[in-house]
Amino acid sequence: MQTDQLDGLERALAASPDNLPLAELLLGACADANEHARACRVLDGLPAAALAALPLNLRLRLSRLAGVHGDNQRALQLAGDETPEAGIARVRALLALNRREEAEREYRRAVQANPTLEDERIAAELRGKVVSLDAARRFGAERTVAADEIDGDDVVRRLAPETERIGFADVGGLDAVKQQIRRRIITPFQKPSLFERFRRKAGGGILMYGPPGCGKTLLARATAGECGAKFFNIAIEDVLDMWMGESERKLHALFDQARRSAPAVMFFDEIEALGGKREYSREATTSKLVSQFLAELDGFAQNNQGVLILGATNVPWAVDPAFRRPGRFDRVLFVPPPDQTAREDILRGLLKGRPLAAAVDIAGLARSTSAFSGADLRHLVDTAVDEAIDASLAAGDEVALGAEHLKAALSQVKPTTLEWLTTARNYARYANEGGQYDDVLEFIRQHGKN
Repeated sequence: MQTDQLDGLERALAASPDNLPLAELLLGACADANEHARACRVLDGLPAAALAALPLNLRLRLSRLAGVHGDNQRALQLAGDETPEAGIARVRALLALNRREEAEREYRRAVQANPTLEDERIAAELRGKVVSLDAARRFGAERTVAADEIDGDDVVRRLAPETERIGFADVGGLDAVKQQIRRRIITPFQKPSLFERFRRKAGGGILMYGPPGCGKTLLARATAGECGAKFFNIAIEDVLDMWMGESERKLHALFDQARRSAPAVMFFDEIEALGGKREYSREATTSKLVSQFLAELDGFAQNNQGVLILGATNVPWAVDPAFRRPGRFDRVLFVPPPDQTAREDILRGLLKGRPLAAAVDIAGLARSTSAFSGADLRHLVDTAVDEAIDASLAAGDEVALGAEHLKAALSQVKPTTLEWLTTARNYARYANEGGQYDDVLEFIRQHGKN
Protein backbone atom coordinates (compact mmCIF):
# COMPACT_ATOMS: atom_id res chain seq x y z
CA MET A 1 0.00 0.00 0.00
CA GLN A 2 1.36 3.43 -0.98
CA THR A 3 2.17 6.13 1.56
CA ASP A 4 -0.67 8.39 0.34
CA GLN A 5 -3.14 5.55 0.82
CA LEU A 6 -1.88 5.00 4.36
CA ASP A 7 -2.22 8.75 4.98
CA GLY A 8 -5.82 8.59 3.76
CA LEU A 9 -6.65 5.67 6.05
CA GLU A 10 -5.06 7.41 9.01
CA ARG A 11 -7.12 10.57 8.37
CA ALA A 12 -10.28 8.48 8.07
CA LEU A 13 -9.54 6.79 11.41
CA ALA A 14 -8.91 10.14 13.06
CA ALA A 15 -12.37 11.21 11.89
CA SER A 16 -13.92 7.97 13.16
CA PRO A 17 -11.78 6.75 16.09
CA ASP A 18 -14.32 4.11 17.17
CA ASN A 19 -14.17 2.31 13.81
CA LEU A 20 -12.30 -0.81 14.90
CA PRO A 21 -12.39 -2.59 11.49
CA LEU A 22 -10.77 0.48 9.94
CA ALA A 23 -8.12 0.49 12.66
CA GLU A 24 -7.38 -3.18 11.99
CA LEU A 25 -7.08 -2.51 8.26
CA LEU A 26 -4.67 0.36 8.84
CA LEU A 27 -2.54 -1.59 11.36
CA GLY A 28 -2.29 -4.55 8.98
CA ALA A 29 -1.18 -2.20 6.22
CA CYS A 30 1.43 -0.67 8.56
CA ALA A 31 2.82 -4.13 9.33
CA ASP A 32 3.05 -4.95 5.61
CA ALA A 33 4.73 -1.62 4.81
CA ASN A 34 7.15 -1.71 7.77
CA GLU A 35 5.58 1.51 9.08
CA HIS A 36 6.35 1.15 12.78
CA ALA A 37 6.00 4.86 13.71
CA ARG A 38 2.56 5.10 12.07
CA ALA A 39 1.47 1.85 13.76
CA CYS A 40 2.51 3.29 17.14
CA ARG A 41 0.40 6.39 16.56
CA VAL A 42 -2.63 4.24 15.74
CA LEU A 43 -2.09 1.95 18.72
CA ASP A 44 -1.63 4.85 21.13
CA GLY A 45 -4.90 6.31 19.93
CA LEU A 46 -6.93 3.16 20.57
CA PRO A 47 -8.78 2.66 23.86
CA ALA A 48 -7.64 -0.25 26.02
CA ALA A 49 -10.74 -2.31 25.19
CA ALA A 50 -10.21 -1.90 21.44
CA LEU A 51 -6.52 -2.76 21.80
CA ALA A 52 -7.38 -5.99 23.65
CA ALA A 53 -9.96 -6.86 20.96
CA LEU A 54 -7.40 -6.85 18.12
CA PRO A 55 -7.03 -10.28 16.49
CA LEU A 56 -4.11 -12.30 17.83
CA ASN A 57 -2.58 -12.77 14.38
CA LEU A 58 -2.49 -9.01 13.87
CA ARG A 59 -0.97 -8.40 17.29
CA LEU A 60 1.77 -10.94 16.57
CA ARG A 61 2.57 -9.22 13.27
CA LEU A 62 2.76 -5.88 15.06
CA SER A 63 4.89 -7.44 17.79
CA ARG A 64 7.40 -8.62 15.19
CA LEU A 65 7.37 -5.15 13.63
CA ALA A 66 8.10 -3.54 16.99
CA GLY A 67 10.91 -6.02 17.65
CA VAL A 68 12.54 -5.26 14.30
CA HIS A 69 12.56 -1.56 15.20
CA GLY A 70 13.94 -2.16 18.72
CA ASP A 71 10.69 -1.30 20.50
CA ASN A 72 10.91 -4.46 22.59
CA GLN A 73 8.69 -3.38 25.46
CA ARG A 74 5.84 -2.72 23.05
CA ALA A 75 6.60 -6.03 21.29
CA LEU A 76 6.21 -7.80 24.65
CA GLN A 77 2.90 -6.08 25.40
CA LEU A 78 1.47 -6.81 21.97
CA ALA A 79 2.37 -10.50 22.07
CA GLY A 80 0.13 -11.32 25.00
CA ASP A 81 0.11 -14.85 26.41
CA GLU A 82 -3.00 -16.51 25.03
CA THR A 83 -1.31 -19.13 22.83
CA PRO A 84 2.05 -20.91 22.46
CA GLU A 85 2.71 -18.84 19.32
CA ALA A 86 2.31 -15.70 21.43
CA GLY A 87 4.71 -17.24 23.94
CA ILE A 88 7.44 -17.51 21.29
CA ALA A 89 6.92 -13.84 20.41
CA ARG A 90 7.28 -13.00 24.10
CA VAL A 91 10.50 -15.05 24.27
CA ARG A 92 12.05 -12.97 21.48
CA ALA A 93 11.07 -9.74 23.20
CA LEU A 94 12.29 -10.92 26.62
CA LEU A 95 15.64 -11.95 25.17
CA ALA A 96 16.01 -8.53 23.57
CA LEU A 97 15.24 -6.97 26.96
CA ASN A 98 17.89 -9.23 28.55
CA ARG A 99 15.31 -10.93 30.76
CA ARG A 100 16.79 -14.37 30.13
CA GLU A 101 15.22 -16.33 32.99
CA GLU A 102 11.71 -15.22 32.04
CA ALA A 103 12.46 -15.99 28.39
CA GLU A 104 13.62 -19.50 29.30
CA ARG A 105 10.42 -20.18 31.27
CA GLU A 106 8.27 -18.85 28.41
CA TYR A 107 10.14 -20.94 25.86
CA ARG A 108 9.76 -24.18 27.84
CA ARG A 109 6.07 -23.52 28.35
CA ALA A 110 5.44 -22.72 24.67
CA VAL A 111 7.34 -25.73 23.33
CA GLN A 112 5.72 -28.05 25.83
CA ALA A 113 2.32 -26.86 24.65
CA ASN A 114 3.23 -27.05 20.94
CA PRO A 115 6.50 -28.87 20.07
CA THR A 116 6.33 -27.67 16.45
CA LEU A 117 7.33 -24.20 17.68
CA GLU A 118 10.78 -25.38 18.80
CA ASP A 119 13.43 -23.06 17.40
CA GLU A 120 17.07 -24.14 17.65
CA ARG A 121 18.33 -20.57 17.24
CA ILE A 122 16.29 -19.41 20.22
CA ALA A 123 17.34 -22.47 22.20
CA ALA A 124 21.01 -21.83 21.43
CA GLU A 125 20.68 -18.22 22.55
CA LEU A 126 18.97 -19.31 25.75
CA ARG A 127 21.80 -21.77 26.41
CA GLY A 128 24.27 -18.95 25.85
CA LYS A 129 26.11 -20.94 23.15
CA VAL A 130 26.26 -18.21 20.53
CA VAL A 131 29.96 -17.39 20.13
CA SER A 132 31.90 -15.38 17.59
CA LEU A 133 33.83 -17.08 14.82
CA ASP A 134 37.08 -15.49 15.98
CA ALA A 135 36.58 -16.91 19.48
CA ALA A 136 35.88 -20.36 18.05
CA ARG A 137 39.05 -20.20 15.97
CA ARG A 138 41.11 -19.13 18.96
CA PHE A 139 39.66 -21.99 21.01
CA GLY A 140 40.50 -24.48 18.26
CA ALA A 141 44.05 -23.16 17.97
CA GLU A 142 44.59 -23.52 21.70
CA ARG A 143 43.48 -27.15 21.57
CA THR A 144 45.65 -28.17 18.61
CA VAL A 145 48.29 -30.75 19.51
CA ALA A 146 50.95 -31.96 17.10
CA ALA A 147 50.91 -35.70 16.43
CA ASP A 148 54.52 -36.13 17.51
CA GLU A 149 53.74 -34.58 20.91
CA ILE A 150 51.45 -37.46 21.93
CA ASP A 151 52.98 -40.26 23.96
CA GLY A 152 51.59 -43.54 25.24
CA ASP A 153 50.30 -42.02 28.45
CA ASP A 154 47.96 -39.77 26.45
CA VAL A 155 46.11 -42.85 25.27
CA VAL A 156 45.50 -43.96 28.84
CA ARG A 157 44.40 -40.50 29.93
CA ARG A 158 41.94 -40.24 27.04
CA LEU A 159 40.54 -43.70 27.67
CA ALA A 160 38.52 -42.73 30.74
CA PRO A 161 36.02 -45.40 31.83
CA GLU A 162 32.45 -44.69 30.82
CA THR A 163 30.39 -43.54 33.79
CA GLU A 164 26.84 -44.11 32.55
CA ARG A 165 25.81 -47.49 33.92
CA ILE A 166 23.20 -49.80 32.43
CA GLY A 167 22.09 -53.34 33.26
CA PHE A 168 20.40 -56.28 31.60
CA ALA A 169 17.01 -54.67 32.23
CA ASP A 170 18.00 -52.02 29.67
CA VAL A 171 18.65 -54.67 26.98
CA GLY A 172 15.56 -55.98 25.24
CA GLY A 173 15.36 -59.75 24.74
CA LEU A 174 18.44 -62.01 24.43
CA ASP A 175 17.45 -63.86 27.61
CA ALA A 176 19.46 -67.00 26.75
CA VAL A 177 22.62 -64.98 26.11
CA LYS A 178 22.09 -62.99 29.30
CA GLN A 179 21.75 -66.21 31.27
CA GLN A 180 25.05 -67.53 29.91
CA ILE A 181 26.83 -64.26 30.71
CA ARG A 182 25.31 -64.16 34.19
CA ARG A 183 26.40 -67.72 34.98
CA ARG A 184 29.86 -67.58 33.43
CA ILE A 185 30.87 -63.98 34.07
CA ILE A 186 28.76 -61.99 36.51
CA THR A 187 28.52 -64.53 39.33
CA PRO A 188 32.34 -64.89 39.63
CA PHE A 189 32.55 -61.11 39.97
CA GLN A 190 29.77 -60.92 42.54
CA LYS A 191 30.80 -63.93 44.66
CA PRO A 192 34.60 -63.97 44.55
CA SER A 193 35.03 -65.83 47.86
CA LEU A 194 33.07 -68.85 46.69
CA PHE A 195 35.00 -69.01 43.44
CA GLU A 196 38.31 -68.62 45.25
CA ARG A 197 37.42 -71.69 47.31
CA PHE A 198 37.18 -73.63 44.05
CA ARG A 199 40.26 -71.84 42.69
CA ARG A 200 38.14 -70.34 39.91
CA LYS A 201 39.32 -66.88 38.86
CA ALA A 202 37.06 -64.02 37.85
CA GLY A 203 37.87 -62.57 34.47
CA GLY A 204 38.87 -64.09 31.18
CA GLY A 205 37.57 -63.45 27.71
CA ILE A 206 34.27 -63.72 25.86
CA LEU A 207 33.83 -63.32 22.12
CA MET A 208 30.35 -62.32 20.97
CA TYR A 209 29.42 -62.66 17.33
CA GLY A 210 26.30 -62.21 15.26
CA PRO A 211 24.63 -59.91 12.73
CA PRO A 212 25.36 -56.19 13.03
CA GLY A 213 22.98 -54.15 15.16
CA CYS A 214 21.78 -56.98 17.41
CA GLY A 215 23.06 -55.60 20.72
CA LYS A 216 26.61 -56.89 21.19
CA THR A 217 27.96 -53.52 22.35
CA LEU A 218 24.93 -52.94 24.57
CA LEU A 219 25.37 -56.39 26.11
CA ALA A 220 28.99 -55.60 26.89
CA ARG A 221 28.06 -52.39 28.68
CA ALA A 222 25.23 -54.12 30.53
CA THR A 223 27.64 -56.87 31.63
CA ALA A 224 29.95 -54.26 33.11
CA GLY A 225 26.98 -52.66 34.86
CA GLU A 226 25.79 -55.94 36.32
CA CYS A 227 29.32 -56.74 37.53
CA GLY A 228 29.77 -53.31 39.11
CA ALA A 229 32.98 -52.98 37.08
CA LYS A 230 34.45 -50.08 35.16
CA PHE A 231 33.79 -50.24 31.43
CA PHE A 232 36.51 -49.37 28.91
CA ASN A 233 35.23 -49.10 25.34
CA ILE A 234 38.37 -49.43 23.22
CA ALA A 235 38.14 -48.16 19.66
CA ILE A 236 40.36 -49.37 16.86
CA GLU A 237 42.01 -45.98 16.53
CA ASP A 238 43.04 -46.17 20.20
CA VAL A 239 45.39 -49.01 19.25
CA LEU A 240 46.41 -48.87 15.61
CA ASP A 241 49.35 -46.60 14.78
CA MET A 242 51.31 -45.99 11.59
CA TRP A 243 54.68 -46.24 13.37
CA MET A 244 56.27 -49.64 13.88
CA GLY A 245 55.88 -50.96 17.41
CA GLU A 246 53.49 -48.20 18.53
CA SER A 247 50.33 -50.29 18.17
CA GLU A 248 51.75 -52.99 20.45
CA ARG A 249 52.89 -50.40 23.00
CA LYS A 250 49.46 -48.75 23.06
CA LEU A 251 47.70 -52.08 23.47
CA HIS A 252 49.96 -52.94 26.42
CA ALA A 253 49.28 -49.52 28.01
CA LEU A 254 45.53 -50.06 27.69
CA PHE A 255 45.67 -53.46 29.38
CA ASP A 256 47.85 -51.99 32.15
CA GLN A 257 45.28 -49.26 32.77
CA ALA A 258 42.48 -51.84 33.03
CA ARG A 259 44.52 -54.01 35.43
CA ARG A 260 45.08 -50.99 37.69
CA SER A 261 41.33 -50.26 37.59
CA ALA A 262 40.12 -53.81 38.32
CA PRO A 263 37.39 -54.91 38.49
CA ALA A 264 37.15 -53.72 34.91
CA VAL A 265 35.65 -54.74 31.59
CA MET A 266 37.58 -54.07 28.38
CA PHE A 267 35.44 -54.11 25.25
CA PHE A 268 36.95 -54.48 21.78
CA ASP A 269 34.42 -53.95 19.01
CA GLU A 270 35.22 -55.11 15.46
CA ILE A 271 37.96 -57.22 17.00
CA GLU A 272 38.91 -58.74 13.65
CA ALA A 273 40.69 -55.43 12.88
CA LEU A 274 43.13 -56.15 15.73
CA GLY A 275 43.07 -59.96 15.77
CA GLY A 276 42.56 -61.02 12.16
CA LYS A 277 43.90 -64.30 10.86
CA ARG A 278 47.67 -64.05 10.55
CA GLU A 279 47.83 -66.53 7.70
CA TYR A 280 46.10 -64.00 5.43
CA SER A 281 48.26 -61.05 6.43
CA ARG A 282 51.12 -59.94 4.22
CA GLU A 283 52.52 -57.54 6.82
CA ALA A 284 54.70 -58.63 9.71
CA THR A 285 53.34 -55.75 11.82
CA THR A 286 49.86 -57.32 11.79
CA SER A 287 51.21 -60.62 13.08
CA LYS A 288 53.14 -58.82 15.81
CA LEU A 289 50.01 -57.01 16.97
CA VAL A 290 48.05 -60.29 17.12
CA SER A 291 50.88 -61.89 19.09
CA GLN A 292 50.93 -58.96 21.52
CA PHE A 293 47.16 -59.22 21.95
CA LEU A 294 47.42 -62.93 22.70
CA ALA A 295 50.20 -62.31 25.22
CA GLU A 296 48.07 -59.71 27.02
CA LEU A 297 45.13 -62.12 27.15
CA ASP A 298 47.30 -64.89 28.58
CA GLY A 299 48.42 -62.64 31.42
CA PHE A 300 51.68 -64.56 31.66
CA ALA A 301 53.75 -61.58 32.78
CA GLN A 302 50.79 -59.76 34.35
CA ASN A 303 47.83 -60.68 36.50
CA ASN A 304 44.50 -60.35 34.70
CA GLN A 305 42.50 -61.23 37.82
CA GLY A 306 39.36 -59.09 37.86
CA VAL A 307 39.72 -57.99 34.24
CA LEU A 308 37.10 -59.26 31.81
CA ILE A 309 37.88 -58.91 28.12
CA LEU A 310 34.88 -58.80 25.81
CA GLY A 311 35.20 -58.88 22.04
CA ALA A 312 32.54 -58.43 19.39
CA THR A 313 32.64 -59.19 15.70
CA ASN A 314 30.32 -59.60 12.75
CA VAL A 315 32.82 -61.87 10.99
CA PRO A 316 34.02 -64.54 13.47
CA TRP A 317 35.50 -66.54 10.58
CA ALA A 318 38.02 -63.69 10.09
CA VAL A 319 39.34 -63.83 13.69
CA ASP A 320 42.63 -65.68 14.27
CA PRO A 321 41.83 -69.15 15.68
CA ALA A 322 44.47 -68.73 18.39
CA PHE A 323 42.06 -66.36 20.17
CA ARG A 324 39.70 -69.26 20.85
CA ARG A 325 42.20 -71.18 22.97
CA PRO A 326 40.99 -71.74 26.58
CA GLY A 327 42.18 -68.90 28.76
CA ARG A 328 41.78 -66.34 25.98
CA PHE A 329 38.41 -65.95 24.24
CA ASP A 330 37.44 -69.41 25.35
CA ARG A 331 33.74 -68.58 25.62
CA VAL A 332 32.08 -67.75 22.31
CA LEU A 333 28.48 -66.51 22.37
CA PHE A 334 26.17 -66.16 19.39
CA VAL A 335 24.03 -63.00 19.65
CA PRO A 336 21.09 -63.67 17.30
CA PRO A 337 18.52 -61.26 15.88
CA PRO A 338 15.76 -60.64 18.47
CA ASP A 339 12.77 -62.98 18.45
CA GLN A 340 9.19 -61.72 18.45
CA THR A 341 8.99 -61.25 22.23
CA ALA A 342 12.30 -59.43 22.24
CA ARG A 343 11.24 -57.24 19.32
CA GLU A 344 8.10 -56.28 21.22
CA ASP A 345 10.19 -55.33 24.28
CA ILE A 346 12.59 -53.31 22.13
CA LEU A 347 9.76 -51.50 20.35
CA ARG A 348 8.08 -50.63 23.65
CA GLY A 349 11.36 -49.20 24.89
CA LEU A 350 11.92 -47.22 21.69
CA LEU A 351 8.37 -45.81 21.68
CA LYS A 352 8.35 -44.97 25.38
CA GLY A 353 8.12 -41.26 26.12
CA ARG A 354 7.04 -40.31 22.58
CA PRO A 355 3.61 -38.86 21.66
CA LEU A 356 1.91 -42.13 20.76
CA ALA A 357 -1.58 -42.72 19.39
CA ALA A 358 -3.71 -45.18 21.34
CA ALA A 359 -4.38 -47.32 18.24
CA VAL A 360 -0.75 -48.44 17.80
CA ASP A 361 -0.52 -52.25 17.93
CA ILE A 362 3.01 -52.92 19.17
CA ALA A 363 2.54 -56.69 19.27
CA GLY A 364 1.34 -56.66 15.65
CA LEU A 365 4.27 -54.49 14.65
CA ALA A 366 6.64 -56.98 16.29
CA ARG A 367 5.08 -59.79 14.25
CA SER A 368 5.67 -57.77 11.06
CA THR A 369 9.37 -57.22 11.72
CA SER A 370 10.80 -60.72 11.49
CA ALA A 371 14.60 -60.75 11.04
CA PHE A 372 14.86 -57.10 12.11
CA SER A 373 17.84 -56.34 14.33
CA GLY A 374 17.65 -53.90 17.23
CA ALA A 375 19.30 -51.27 15.02
CA ASP A 376 16.73 -51.97 12.28
CA LEU A 377 13.91 -51.45 14.79
CA ARG A 378 15.42 -48.15 15.90
CA HIS A 379 15.67 -47.08 12.26
CA LEU A 380 12.04 -48.10 11.78
CA VAL A 381 10.86 -46.01 14.73
CA ASP A 382 13.02 -43.04 13.72
CA THR A 383 11.58 -43.17 10.20
CA ALA A 384 8.03 -43.28 11.60
CA VAL A 385 8.85 -40.37 13.90
CA ASP A 386 10.03 -38.37 10.88
CA GLU A 387 6.65 -39.04 9.28
CA ALA A 388 4.86 -37.82 12.42
CA ILE A 389 7.04 -34.70 12.62
CA ASP A 390 6.29 -33.88 8.98
CA ALA A 391 2.58 -34.27 9.71
CA SER A 392 2.92 -32.04 12.80
CA LEU A 393 4.68 -29.31 10.84
CA ALA A 394 2.06 -29.48 8.09
CA ALA A 395 -0.79 -29.25 10.63
CA GLY A 396 0.90 -26.60 12.77
CA ASP A 397 0.27 -28.69 15.85
CA GLU A 398 1.53 -31.90 17.38
CA VAL A 399 0.36 -35.08 15.62
CA ALA A 400 0.83 -38.23 17.69
CA LEU A 401 2.85 -41.09 16.25
CA GLY A 402 0.23 -43.41 14.82
CA ALA A 403 -0.19 -46.70 13.00
CA GLU A 404 -0.20 -44.94 9.63
CA HIS A 405 3.27 -43.49 10.29
CA LEU A 406 4.65 -46.88 11.35
CA LYS A 407 3.07 -48.55 8.31
CA ALA A 408 4.70 -45.99 6.02
CA ALA A 409 8.05 -46.56 7.75
CA LEU A 410 7.69 -50.35 7.44
CA SER A 411 7.41 -50.00 3.66
CA GLN A 412 10.76 -48.12 3.61
CA VAL A 413 12.89 -50.02 6.16
CA LYS A 414 14.08 -53.56 5.44
CA PRO A 415 15.94 -56.01 7.72
CA THR A 416 19.72 -56.00 7.40
CA THR A 417 20.40 -59.38 9.05
CA LEU A 418 19.41 -61.61 6.12
CA GLU A 419 22.62 -61.09 4.17
CA TRP A 420 24.69 -61.94 7.27
CA LEU A 421 22.65 -65.07 7.98
CA THR A 422 23.16 -66.27 4.41
CA THR A 423 26.93 -65.89 4.72
CA ALA A 424 26.99 -67.42 8.22
CA ARG A 425 24.93 -70.40 7.00
CA ASN A 426 27.62 -71.27 4.45
CA TYR A 427 30.38 -71.13 7.06
CA ALA A 428 28.25 -73.12 9.54
CA ARG A 429 27.62 -75.86 6.97
CA TYR A 430 31.02 -76.16 5.34
CA ALA A 431 33.58 -74.74 7.81
CA ASN A 432 32.20 -75.70 11.20
CA GLU A 433 35.41 -76.96 12.80
CA GLY A 434 34.78 -78.16 16.33
CA GLY A 435 31.11 -77.20 16.15
CA GLN A 436 31.91 -73.52 16.62
CA TYR A 437 28.87 -72.42 14.56
CA ASP A 438 26.36 -74.93 15.92
CA ASP A 439 24.35 -72.10 17.48
CA VAL A 440 23.99 -70.46 14.08
CA LEU A 441 22.75 -73.71 12.52
CA GLU A 442 20.25 -74.16 15.35
CA PHE A 443 18.95 -70.61 14.93
CA ILE A 444 18.54 -71.07 11.18
CA ARG A 445 16.77 -74.41 11.73
CA GLN A 446 14.32 -72.94 14.27
CA HIS A 447 13.50 -69.82 12.28
CA GLY A 448 13.63 -71.27 8.81
CA LYS A 449 16.15 -68.80 7.40
CA ASN A 450 17.08 -70.52 4.18
